[in-house]
Amino acid sequence: MVASYALFQTSPGPIAVIGTVGLLGLFLSLTAHLAARNVLGDVSPAKALGVGFGPAAVSLVTQLSPVPGGVGVLVALAVDGLVIQLLYDQPRRTTVRITAVHAIVSVLLGTVLIGGLILAASIPG
Repeated sequence: MVASYALFQTSPGPIAVIGTVGLLGLFLSLTAHLAARNVLGDVSPAKALGVGFGPAAVSLVTQLSPVPGGVGVLVALAVDGLVIQLLYDQPRRTTVRITAVHAIVSVLLGTVLIGGLILAASIPG
């Protein structure tokens, strides 16, 4: 007998959506600031706050729509680069460098944090 799991899925509540997008946006803002500091040197942290919420919103739309995840990642990278270009007012090559460093730092830091949470949750007792 094959069970249909679609019967048990519910759409997320508004508080869960706002909390998830907010936390992801703050995490991506932190990693955007780290990336901009790495490439540009001393930059204002306030600019990074504008960067993180664009990709977070794209992530939400991708999850709630039938858009494939790979397309969502590409759109999030494009939005990330566009917002970085607008906020930091850098040449295209520098914008691409900041965007690439931002993606790398986000993946690495996210992997370490999630791995640490999984490890902490598996502690016996």
